[in-house]
Amino acid sequence: MVGIKDVARQAGVSVGTVSNVINRPEMVAEETRARVQAVIAQLGYVRSESARHLRAGRSRIIALLVLDMTNPFFADVATGAERAAREQGLGVMLCNSAQSPAEEADYLSLFAEQRVRGVLIIPADTSGRNLADFRRHGIPYVVVDRVVPSAEGCSVSVDDITGGALAARHLLAQGHRELVYVSGPMHLSQCRDRHTGALEALREAGLPEGSLRRIEGERLDVAAGRDAGARLLGMTPRPTAVFCANDLLALGVLQALFSAGVSVPGDIALVGYDDIEFAAAAAVPLTSVRQPAVRMGQTAADLLIEETGEDAERHRHQRIVLRPELVVRDSSISSPQH
Repeated sequence: MVGIKDVARQAGVSVGTVSNVINRPEMVAEETRARVQAVIAQLGYVRSESARHLRAGRSRIIALLVLDMTNPFFADVATGAERAAREQGLGVMLCNSAQSPAEEADYLSLFAEQRVRGVLIIPADTSGRNLADFRRHGIPYVVVDRVVPSAEGCSVSVDDITGGALAARHLLAQGHRELVYVSGPMHLSQCRDRHTGALEALREAGLPEGSLRRIEGERLDVAAGRDAGARLLGMTPRPTAVFCANDLLALGVLQALFSAGVSVPGDIALVGYDDIEFAAAAAVPLTSVRQPAVRMGQTAADLLIEETGEDAERHRHQRIVLRPELVVRDSSISSPQH
C-alpha cells in the first residue's frame, strides 16, 4: 500500500506538509499543494481512516448486526439505519449473526477491536451474556427489534404481542376456531411474543388455549416454512387457518400447500408477519402484520448517533415501542370450510 511517506518522498516535501494538504489545505502554498495533490493522484494514495480514528478517538462507522441477512425485513431495517447515518456523514457496516449466539459474540469482539462508533444489534443471544460482555468496552449500542431495560441502553422494537393478537383476531373474525401458529425458535422473544398475542386473542373470544396448536421450526426461513407446511398437511384434524411468525415462513407454507393441491385461502387461510415486499407479490397475495422496519432502523440509528455525538452528555436512554398494523390481502379472507 502507498503510504503518506511515499507521497512526501515523491513530492519532495515533509510528511507534515502532506498531512496539511489533506486536512488543512489552506495552510499550504498553492504551488506546493498542487504538486502534492498531483502525486497523490499519481500514486493512488488513500489515507488510512483507521489510523485517523485512532488519533481522533472516534470512528465514522456504525455496525449493524442482524439475525438473517437474507430476510428482506432486515434489509429494510438496514435501509433506515443507513439513511440516518449518511445524513450525518457516517457509514454502516452490515453483518449477519445467522441466528447464532456464537457468531454474534465473534462479531461483537470484532467491533470492539475495530473501535466502531457504535453498534445496532438484533440479538441472537437471548441470555444477554454477549451484550453484557460487550458493555465493558464502553462502545454504545442500541438493541433493535427487542425490548431491553432502559438502564442497559436504548432499544427500538415493535409491539409483537399486539401484532400476534391482530393476526389471530383477523382469522377468528373470518370464522376460524382452530388455528395453528408456525414459529421459528421459541427462545427468540419475537416468536414468543407473537404467540402470546395470538393466545390473548383466543381468550378474548372465549376459546381455550388448546385452540392454537403450534409448529416450531429451527429457523425463520422459507425452507423451514416448507417443512412446517408438510407437517400441517399431516395434522388431524387439518387446520383451516395458519398464522406464521414471519413472511418467509408463510411463503414456505404456501409453497407446500400449493404443491399438495391445497387451496389458499379456500382450504386454509394464511397470515404472515413483517409485510416484506414479497408478501404482496406472492402467488396468493399474503395477509401480513406490517412492521415499520425502515422507521425502526432509522430511529435506532438516530438514537445511537445522538449518544455518540457532540451532545452525548445530554443523551438519555430510551425504550421506543412502535405499533404494528394488519394488512389484509387474499390469503386469509374466505370463511373456513366445514
